[in-house]
Amino acid sequence: MRKKNKFMKFKVVLSFAILASLFACNEDQIDKKIIDVTEESRYNKVVLSLGLNEPTEFVVLPDKRIILTERRGAVKLFNPDDNSLREIAKIPVYSEQEDGLMGIALDPNFEYNSWLYLYYSPEGPEEKQHLSRFSFNGETIDTDSEIVMLEVATQRAECCHTGGSIEFGPDGLLYLSTGDDTNPFGSEGFAPIDERAGRSPWDAQKSSANANDLRGKILRIRPMNDGTYEIPEGNLFPVGQEGTRPEIYVMGCRNPYRISIDQRRNWLFWGEVGPDAGKNEDGRGPRGHDEVNLAMSAGNFGWPYFVGDNKPYNRFDFGSKIATALYNPDAPKNLSPNNTGITDLPPAQKALIWYPYAYSEEFPMLGKGGRNAMAGPVFYRDDFDVEGYALPSYFDGKLFIYDWIRGWIFSVTLSEDGELQNMELFMPNTTFNYMIDMTMGPEGALYILEYGTGWFTKNDDAALVRIEFNGGNRKPVIELAASANRGAAPLTVDFSSAGTFDYDNDKLSYKWEIEGEVFNDSIASYTFDKPGIYYPKLTVKDVVGNSEYRQLIVEVGNDEPDIDINLTGNQTFYWPEEKRSYKLTLEDAEDGKLGDQIPESRVAFSIDYLAEGLDLAGVNQSLGHQVVTKGERLLSENDCKSCHKIKEKSIGPSYEKVAIRYASRTDAIEYLSDKVINGGAGNWGEQAMAAHPSLSKSDAEEIVKYILSLGTEKEELSFSLTGNYAFDKGETSNIDGMYVLTASYEDNGANGMESILSKDQIILRNPLVEAESFDEGNQVVIFDFKDEQKFVNDIYNNSFISFKSIDLTEVEEIEFGYLRDDSGRSINGVVELRLGSPEGKLAGQVSVDIPKNDRPVIKIEQSGKTDLYFVFKTFDNKEAKEKFYPLDWIYFRKNG
Repeated sequence: MRKKNKFMKFKVVLSFAILASLFACNEDQIDKKIIDVTEESRYNKVVLSLGLNEPTEFVVLPDKRIILTERRGAVKLFNPDDNSLREIAKIPVYSEQEDGLMGIALDPNFEYNSWLYLYYSPEGPEEKQHLSRFSFNGETIDTDSEIVMLEVATQRAECCHTGGSIEFGPDGLLYLSTGDDTNPFGSEGFAPIDERAGRSPWDAQKSSANANDLRGKILRIRPMNDGTYEIPEGNLFPVGQEGTRPEIYVMGCRNPYRISIDQRRNWLFWGEVGPDAGKNEDGRGPRGHDEVNLAMSAGNFGWPYFVGDNKPYNRFDFGSKIATALYNPDAPKNLSPNNTGITDLPPAQKALIWYPYAYSEEFPMLGKGGRNAMAGPVFYRDDFDVEGYALPSYFDGKLFIYDWIRGWIFSVTLSEDGELQNMELFMPNTTFNYMIDMTMGPEGALYILEYGTGWFTKNDDAALVRIEFNGGNRKPVIELAASANRGAAPLTVDFSSAGTFDYDNDKLSYKWEIEGEVFNDSIASYTFDKPGIYYPKLTVKDVVGNSEYRQLIVEVGNDEPDIDINLTGNQTFYWPEEKRSYKLTLEDAEDGKLGDQIPESRVAFSIDYLAEGLDLAGVNQSLGHQVVTKGERLLSENDCKSCHKIKEKSIGPSYEKVAIRYASRTDAIEYLSDKVINGGAGNWGEQAMAAHPSLSKSDAEEIVKYILSLGTEKEELSFSLTGNYAFDKGETSNIDGMYVLTASYEDNGANGMESILSKDQIILRNPLVEAESFDEGNQVVIFDFKDEQKFVNDIYNNSFISFKSIDLTEVEEIEFGYLRDDSGRSINGVVELRLGSPEGKLAGQVSVDIPKNDRPVIKIEQSGKTDLYFVFKTFDNKEAKEKFYPLDWIYFRKNG
């Protein structure tokens, strides 16, 4: 068995910062040079095929063709010669819950016998899984050739956990992972050990901890030519031992979804998808952890009695709710009435790596949030030809691990005795869409299968991809922009390649091709005289000969409508109860003017008050054409989209269904935000919601507010295109509240070009602004006091905060709200208001004499939009050792 893991808290390399190996560059280059093979720019993610339907596992054939399985029974063949993907077999499967076609592997002698193995849930009334051997004739799978090699008895009354990964070791032995086949949703995220009568599907002691059952295990067998199998030496239980199954190599697994074999050292790795409890609980046990495990020999890895580094659960009576002693990892006993095997089990083995929903103390580099651990291949450079896209020898002997939800890949270095030595992020800035399998191709390139963003559905982003390493000269990276991409003829467009660069700092040449004309410069200008759709192309080449190109689309013949909301007064803030006049103007080169050729009924205009506010950063990035609430942004930043969709059911309910169910609950925000943080199950069927213990209460509430808003039918209000509006919904106390004025018009199209939708939008925010919502800060810290109050702290001499594009029209004073403390200390300094930059025009200043005056006011005489910089200066200590009091808020007071 693997030695005890001594590698607890350790220093890890997280960035690509190690210069590693000498590589020959492109043949055209004379000199060899040292390159950093850990630079992400040397790795390209190449999409081979998209739009897969719940892919599960895949294999790469010796000729680089790829066979992949899909959960609903399809087996597909990808041919790199023509990038085709076609179905080569359809296995009739039972695909309810999590069952279906789960795994595939090639026989070690595939080049001679053309055998492959599938693990699937057969249709029919019998509750079981099949490990079957099939013949591949070079183009299709002969389904009539099936030999059922092994059956795993299951239950189909309840979900979950099928496992199903197949791998061969270097000695020709076949490894198969199986899940615990247990419903985890009746145990509040802790150990599912419900021993009550009729509750066997909720008791993992019947499977994972049962030495006489094949579920919750990793099996090891030796396939024979006649379709039978033998039991190799070294499995966990010898042939003939009563109360055991000799096929078992590893027991005590929950859902070992992806396994991997080190083909040199014959070590078994697997990712263990763990339970859902978000926090430890006395009387029940530890919070949930995912694991990456290593078995150097047969062993028991503890589930459902232990998790992670053998954190023990309590023995628990689900009827009386009484907990007794913690389980003992040195001498675990299975006392369940559902156990058909031995009582005294082998000692439990610790995981190699383990991590909860929150940041891990031992492995903080793994991040936080949802989790789904997977084990990838171990790479050996000299197993592959030098040509092609083989990974560099820097990764020699390293294990690749990955997480389905978090989207990271780590390369893991182990000692010869299996001790963890180092972990390094691999391609951290590349997006992977829920990786479900990973393997090495025959050319030494890393292949990845991506399941896509939604559960139990066909996803447009479900893909087969290859990671290509480039150890020589790299292609240029093109940035392309046009002054316009549509308009009426004649249309003059200025093209720019600003931002184009070369990783190797090579001199670049540029070639624009526009309607048969060629321009050899980094910029170009062209006038399109006739209506039509044009495709300007830019090719950039470096001195070595590497080239890259990109195209734009320019649509000529229809001009974009010019629509404007003309609102009097300030364009950044509203003040409660004030009234303002507005007027819409609209002119379209082809359609005419508003009120003349264009009737008012063609224009959509709304004024909405959003109490929950908006993500202003998202608004700025989208140039006002889209708005994103804070809750919507937080939702997208977490793992929520992997389990939920807005309108459709995924693994969890749609957000609209959630909003409708809880619309009448007065405590919905409090209740649901607690569920988001702590997780839970039982309200929507089988699947549990992952806990998010590292999410703050306020952020969870913002997410819930957004979700609840999706079930509310918004009142359709009719506004005149000219009029007055009273800002009477916004309260000064609601700092987040915002008004959004939106006008849009879709023209009729012209000269064969499609119609164009044009929008204008004004967003007005509360004049009472939280100081910590600044856009840029220097030498300041945002302090979060128990998630109840945030403020700007650690403000010293020359510190500043800035707010971008603020309209000062009608603003007479800017007041600052500082927080006092009980120290009695005094601060003597000034706050300067500077425009455009920290050294820009001085538009006002005020002395700050705290604690005598903790509400200083700057008088200003400035109008129009600009970037505001509040620069802090201290008189008493120019070395900035004395700091200001914390700044809580800033108020923009209107004239009068």
